[in-house]
Amino acid sequence: MAVGRSAALKIDWTKLPQQLGLRGNTAAALQAFKKRNDDARRRVQVLSDQPSSVDFTQYRSTLKNTAVIDEMERVMRDFKPKTYDVNRQLKAIDAFEAQAVKSAEETKGVVDRELRDLDKTLKNIEEARPFEDLTVDEVAAAREDIDKRTEQLVSKGRWAVPGYKERFGDLSVL
Repeated sequence: MAVGRSAALKIDWTKLPQQLGLRGNTAAALQAFKKRNDDARRRVQVLSDQPSSVDFTQYRSTLKNTAVIDEMERVMRDFKPKTYDVNRQLKAIDAFEAQAVKSAEETKGVVDRELRDLDKTLKNIEEARPFEDLTVDEVAAAREDIDKRTEQLVSKGRWAVPGYKERFGDLSVL
C-alpha cells in the first residue's frame, strides 16, 4: 500500500491527460476519480488522527453518576462495526475501467487511421510533380469529373467557366 501511495503522489495529475492525449469523457472521468480519491484519503486521514479508545476511568473520576458511564462502556463493548458489501462499488469500478479501455482503444483506432491518411497525403505531396510539368491530359486522367463537366458546358454552348471572372478577373484586352 505504501508503494502505491508513493507512486500516486509522484504523478502530476494536472499534466496526465495532456501527456496521454486524453480528451472528453476519459479526461473528465480521470479528474472525477482523482477528486473522489483525494476526498476519501482526506476522510481516512481525519478519522485515523482521532483517538479510537475511550478512557472510562477518567470519566468515572469526574462524573458522579457512574451508571451512565457503565451504560456507555457496555454500549462501546457491544458495538460491532457495520460491514458493507463493496462488490457493487468494485463492479462499478470494473465497468468504468472497461469503458475507459474501450474509449482508449477507439481513440487509438481513430488516431491510427488519421496517421495513415496523413502519411499517405505526405507521400503524395513528396512524390508529386510540379504543377508546371503537368499536362491537361494528366490532370483530366486524375480527375474524370473535369472532362464530364467540360462536355456538359460545351454541349450547352457555354465556353466560359462559371465564377472564373469573379474569382480571377477579366483578362481580355478591350
